[in-house]
Amino acid sequence: MTTELNAPDILTFEPNYIRASAGKRFLNYFIDILVFYALFFAIGIVIALLFPASLDSLGDNDPGFGLIDRIITLVIYAVYMGLVEAIFKGKSIGKLITQTRALNLDGTRISVKTAFARGFSRAVPFCVFSAFGTPCDPWQDRWTNTMVVDEKQIHTV
Repeated sequence: MTTELNAPDILTFEPNYIRASAGKRFLNYFIDILVFYALFFAIGIVIALLFPASLDSLGDNDPGFGLIDRIITLVIYAVYMGLVEAIFKGKSIGKLITQTRALNLDGTRISVKTAFARGFSRAVPFCVFSAFGTPCDPWQDRWTNTMVVDEKQIHTV
């Protein structure tokens, strides 16, 4: 005896997403910044050990160097965050720890292109301040049509 399932007989569950709180989003940011600067510092030490002559230019008092240095750091941060979210499918190191994830507004996983768009959105000055408010909806979410959800609170309906 074979049983054939018709479409109405199949139960489907649609997840109900709960956006991550502003507190979790801040914790994500804090952890991600700490990890980024720790890696940045470690890479700097390796470069200094391998290429000691590269340290000679650090003592220059060129007023434009500080601005260029900050712009380069922002671009590297944007690439780093985009790369991490692309590799971990919507998660950064902070999101791994807090069990949150970036998703498209329709609940699907973000693409590599979207991960990098989110990364470069974060490089915009004062982007961190756009996360204040309820609900927490910073520029990197608004500009890329994404949201960060709390994976511990995903319910099926």
